[in-house]
Amino acid sequence: MPPPTDDPSPMRLERWLNRLSTMVMPLALLVVVLLFLQWPLRDGWGTGSSQANDLAQILFALYVAVALRHADRRGAHLVSRPDLTHTGHGVVRALRLLGAPLAVLPWALFVCINALPTVWRSVQGLESFPETANPGYFLIKAALLLLALLISLQALTDLWRAVHTLRTTPAEHP
Repeated sequence: MPPPTDDPSPMRLERWLNRLSTMVMPLALLVVVLLFLQWPLRDGWGTGSSQANDLAQILFALYVAVALRHADRRGAHLVSRPDLTHTGHGVVRALRLLGAPLAVLPWALFVCINALPTVWRSVQGLESFPETANPGYFLIKAALLLLALLISLQALTDLWRAVHTLRTTPAEHP
């Protein structure tokens, strides 16, 4: 049971992030359908397979940007939860407390700073797919910034929760 909170705003942010994840999850099925349709579109109608592929790429990029945050939050991402079964509770708590400000937030900030000029040029020019000239490639680049933003917001809520837990939990005695 989560501890009572004086400032519920980070929890509202986390609920919003979880709702966003729930809304985006069906995109995975749409990606599968679009990729499946490439064959009949190419061989049956002779057209539309590249558009289906490009749309699937856009939807997949957006899906991944949201799903990685969700997987990390649930501890389901391959790199999000190292095996700490033989580690003391205090060490695990310290790793969770320090992980967000020392690893996740700086890396997400680095990605945002370095990718922003490229993404901005792509969005301004409404960059198309290089192979097909179909519009929308800029959305794939924008998904990178979305991913960094969502990971940052999740790290901030995790940090808030960890600090709040430290403040409200009595000190452990040996």
